[in-house]
Amino acid sequence: MRLGIVTIPRQIPAGVASMIDHVTNIARSVEDLGYHSLWVTDAFARGWPTLDPLVLLGALCATTRRVELGTCVVQIPIRHPVEHAHRVQTVNLLSNGRLRFGVGTGSTRNDFAAVQADYDTRFKVLPGMLDVMRRTWNNEPVYGPALSNWPGTEGGPPVLLGAWRSPRWINLAAQTCQGWIASGIHGSWEDAEQGLRMYRDAGGQRAVIANIFTDLRPDPQIPAVGRPLGISLICPPAEARDRLQRLQDIGFDDALLVCPADDPAQLETIRTLL
Repeated sequence: MRLGIVTIPRQIPAGVASMIDHVTNIARSVEDLGYHSLWVTDAFARGWPTLDPLVLLGALCATTRRVELGTCVVQIPIRHPVEHAHRVQTVNLLSNGRLRFGVGTGSTRNDFAAVQADYDTRFKVLPGMLDVMRRTWNNEPVYGPALSNWPGTEGGPPVLLGAWRSPRWINLAAQTCQGWIASGIHGSWEDAEQGLRMYRDAGGQRAVIANIFTDLRPDPQIPAVGRPLGISLICPPAEARDRLQRLQDIGFDDALLVCPADDPAQLETIRTLL
């Protein structure tokens, strides 16, 4: 099972000159320590400053050379699919094909209200908007002239669907996407095991479990996410190793861990779990 890191920049740490220094330092550490991937999240109108995921990944393209760069996950229904496809294509080009495009419906009403998007129809419109993005990446006209894609980016990046454990979304991930992303925040161990079984039975390939909050310190900080964490590595290292082994035994291909924002040095400690 591969390990990746999810970075959720909240503030500039003491002793760091700027946000760009902060995120590029993390990216260099993730690559130098041999992690497989680096992922970013998508949120705004949450009551604190956030960073646009595609702009952030654009900066990280220039800092890294080997690691996969991914989103876990981008809210598809709050953006125009053709313009969104163009920006995704840009990151895929700048990363030399390392982008892994994790997508979802979104789950926070404030994000939709901020851009006048319809929160209640998000599940209904997601498949169609993904289809429009794929057609755009294939040089097909959708609402007007086709966009001209850069050579080598035709077809777009691999798309991974972040979704609940339900037959509808599991089947969509298996049949039309290149992967499924489960949530360590919202899903339980039972959800993870049953969802992965359904995904494999439907013919799904890459299975990722994301947003696993991790803190191996003797006095860890519990993140304020508004609900109990379903699956986490907020525990002593030996127990964290056992939990990772359990995820591997269940059959996940990737585990994406959220390192404490106030202690990026834990990246090295977390890497020793393998």
